[in-house]
Amino acid sequence: MSGIVSLLPAATDIVLALDLDDDLVAVTDACDAQARAGRQVVVRSGPEGSALDVDALATLAPELILTQDLCAVCAVPAGEVERARERLGGDPDVVTLDPHSLADVLVGIAEVAERAGVPERGESLVARLRSRLADVCLAVEGRTRPRVAVVEWTDPLYLGGHWIPDLVSLAGGTSAGGHPGQRSHPTGWETLRTARPDVVVVAPCGYDLDGAAKQAEEVAARVSELVGPEPVWAVDADALVVRPGPGLVDGVEALASVLHGDVVGTHAGVRRVA
Repeated sequence: MSGIVSLLPAATDIVLALDLDDDLVAVTDACDAQARAGRQVVVRSGPEGSALDVDALATLAPELILTQDLCAVCAVPAGEVERARERLGGDPDVVTLDPHSLADVLVGIAEVAERAGVPERGESLVARLRSRLADVCLAVEGRTRPRVAVVEWTDPLYLGGHWIPDLVSLAGGTSAGGHPGQRSHPTGWETLRTARPDVVVVAPCGYDLDGAAKQAEEVAARVSELVGPEPVWAVDADALVVRPGPGLVDGVEALASVLHGDVVGTHAGVRRVA
């Protein structure tokens, strides 16, 4: 297939992991710099959310458009894409990715591969990802499972929703205050006292490790006041936690290194701040 347009970074990650680099013609300004190089940027983020450049999209005559409905801040909603589709030449296929769990993410990878005409690549990629997850589960099997609170946002406080509790569980922890399979929502800091975490992981949406570490220092002070001097870690959220693509398996491995580093080793995407 030629002419794949990705309207969210996670979809871009999936396309590249499927070795469809030559078919990817357009991306968003939130995608990694390497992914943007030499490609049309058709979505730009701003204070009011993400905006789709329909005129630029129309010049590309794409065959496949990858979009989502999870977050209007992170990417263009599917409804806007459908409206834009009416102005496009041809009849591009539109795939809407709306995962709520890690299992959904793996299904979505296979679907993208199928719709792009390379189902065997999807099967192979998902099999490799499942194998890595199985390795982590085997390594942490039978060990004490710390209670882990994952902070998705700090002001106001959001504790991990959707697939994030899955990552914690597979990494050998127990989600504390999370929202498995559901949207996270703003809550008060007192929630952390109720959640009783043994470990707090700061993974603010859209931030890399340095940005997360800066916020984690402020979170550590709050945690110390509320629940005592529990370990606080920062994680490269953008690469490992918040994008629902292949990188979430790296996220499981990173969290496992936080919780069970003595058996799984260290990971470059995490940093202890307290």
